[in-house]
Amino acid sequence: MHQSTATKPRSAESHVATEPGYRSADERRADGKALRDVVSRQTQGQWAPSKERRDPVDLLNESNVGRQPELVPIRYGRMMASPFVFYRGSACIMASDLATTPVSGISVQVCGDAHLSNFGGFATPERRVIFDINDFDETLPGPWEWDLKRLVASVVLAASRKRHWTRHRGNRPFLSRAHGQLCRHAGT
Repeated sequence: MHQSTATKPRSAESHVATEPGYRSADERRADGKALRDVVSRQTQGQWAPSKERRDPVDLLNESNVGRQPELVPIRYGRMMASPFVFYRGSACIMASDLATTPVSGISVQVCGDAHLSNFGGFATPERRVIFDINDFDETLPGPWEWDLKRLVASVVLAASRKRHWTRHRGNRPFLSRAHGQLCRHAGT
């Protein structure tokens, strides 16, 4: 998957200090804020299908290569249970769509399939419970925005399934608020 040249931001490297060694939290925060000139928060919340968008059914069929053929119908049957379950089983579709969106240039080791069901509580040696990702079979280096967008979309789907989501509100305001809240909590 490649990023569309129409939406590709300028190199983030020109906006981040290149001094070797330790960067303080304030320096890293300033670097992150400077990246908003490359890709704004508002731009992060926008998506439209590209003219070259791959057929989602073709993507799903390609994702079955290497799977045991007799299990593919079972997989599809499970995916038909609800929009959320379909979403869980179709990370390749969103990955293809996100590959054409603008990114800030910050690459991390992404989960690759960040959704509510891939998070859980774990006990630490200090007898504390932490909340973290519990599924790493799709992990790869990629833009941090991809995991955040996939996770927030899963919250929308799960909430709509639980009837906490009303259609008259629409999802754009929610996604904007959620992104803003996450950025505030991250201190950016």
